Amino acid sequence: MTRIDPHALRHAFGSFMTGVTVVTTRAPDGTPVGFTANSFSSVSLDPPLLLVCPGKFLSCHDAFHAAGYFAVSVLAEGQEDVSNIFASHSGDRFARVAYDTDLHEVPLIRGAVARFSCTTWQTIPAGDHSILLGRIIALEHTGGAGLGYGGGRYFSLGRTAEARHTNQRTQ
Repeated sequence: MTRIDPHALRHAFGSFMTGVTVVTTRAPDGTPVGFTANSFSSVSLDPPLLLVCPGKFLSCHDAFHAAGYFAVSVLAEGQEDVSNIFASHSGDRFARVAYDTDLHEVPLIRGAVARFSCTTWQTIPAGDHSILLGRIIALEHTGGAGLGYGGGRYFSLGRTAEARHTNQRTQ
């Protein structure tokens, strides 16, 4: 079997444009934990299921593996700072962002275009990540443009369309 170069694979995966989410839960001691993820997908409408894929290298991986509840906040355009905090900041991430909590005290990021509260449906080991399936028990959808990511950069379809429209008016 041919060995796949991990760097080349990561670069190839990065060519797939995705949305940006922050996934949150509470650790067994009650501390809020979370991470930025672009590995998010709808799974089923009946029952309502979604999935995220936390990396086993995350300090909060075990908290998600043990969690009965978690939440997914789909970030809005302009929330790059929130994404970066949950992708790289190692201190108290929640001290640096505005959030609410759901009925199970799981944090939900303020300003997100969609927020899903979930019960853990199933956790499946998958290489250096886990697949965390959640049954959606509540959702909020405000609309608006979501934050995108592709090719190692953030993008916004809303801002791109607005810029194109402005350029067409000035020409």
